[in-house]
Amino acid sequence: MSFERENITRIEGYSPGEQPSSSDIIKLNTNENPYPASPLVAETLATIKVGELRRYPSPSADEFCNLAAKIHKVRPESIIPTNGGDELLRLTLTTFAEENDTLAITTPSYSLYPILASIHGCSLIEVPLSKDLTYPEKLPDLLGNLSAKICILVNPHAPTGALLPVSFIDELAGNFEGVLVVDEAYVDFVDPASKYDSIPLINEHRNLLLLRTLSKGYSLAGLRFGYGIGDPELIAPIKFKTRDSYNTDYISQQLACAALNSRDYAMSTWDKIRSSRKNLSRQLNQLGVKTWPSETNFILAKIPDNPGAEYVYKKLRADHILVRHFDLDNLRDKIRITVGSEDENKDFISSLETILKY
Repeated sequence: MSFERENITRIEGYSPGEQPSSSDIIKLNTNENPYPASPLVAETLATIKVGELRRYPSPSADEFCNLAAKIHKVRPESIIPTNGGDELLRLTLTTFAEENDTLAITTPSYSLYPILASIHGCSLIEVPLSKDLTYPEKLPDLLGNLSAKICILVNPHAPTGALLPVSFIDELAGNFEGVLVVDEAYVDFVDPASKYDSIPLINEHRNLLLLRTLSKGYSLAGLRFGYGIGDPELIAPIKFKTRDSYNTDYISQQLACAALNSRDYAMSTWDKIRSSRKNLSRQLNQLGVKTWPSETNFILAKIPDNPGAEYVYKKLRADHILVRHFDLDNLRDKIRITVGSEDENKDFISSLETILKY
């Protein structure tokens, strides 16, 4: 006998990327920052006393909200801290979607999106990317004309790394009648030359919710701390009605604040990753591997049919190097490679070169 709701019984659940326990693995499969969090984060962690944990934390993480608001030049009421970006995605559906409402996404994309739709009893509309994994023409019209309650768009895109301009988001937010969530988990790695900044759009579009995370850019994937940015009227029902009480704990709040207070350090890692991304892409191309232009901390690469992507993935794994291979249409001939440290990237290229020779 099962006690699950019927729609929960039908779904398979989210399958996270492999998290090996062995320390001799080169881990290029889950898009973590290869550099440690800032010295200030380490110092803050070392100074936390166990006695401080007997009291509840700030319910709304007010110190963090004030810091984030200052950085992004918005009001603190426009910030909602969450237990990782995934909680914000879940809260968005919990807050704004009725059962049988529709969620619109592009595909391929983050595999958690359709699972959240199923959990909440929502239907799903998937707008496929073109065969070459570029966005279809008139995408704002395609998404804007859908009768969806919520649209989630990841930008820069995963798994391709492509960046849509701010003008696209502006147009889509204006055309779309529901809540538009732009998942900007990888935005810290965007080339500053592009001058990408979507945050001012929240002043023009009350339906726009931006997702940010400390997991990637701030090297805190193990902390689980993210936040949303939006019009205060959009943020208020999440903050005061649907989020869990004390949804971010004392330790995570302290370390998140330390991360923002040492943002210059984090930015220096972003510069290193951008440089490594360019070099890694060039080296892959020299091996005859096609890559997609990326504004993230990963590269999508098409492996030649001989030997094939799945074979390369398995051989790399045998060499203690993890990358991501997706058993999905239009992705089976590709692998996604997280940009690692210089030494990790060097070992990866050396192993791949050997594999491709045979």
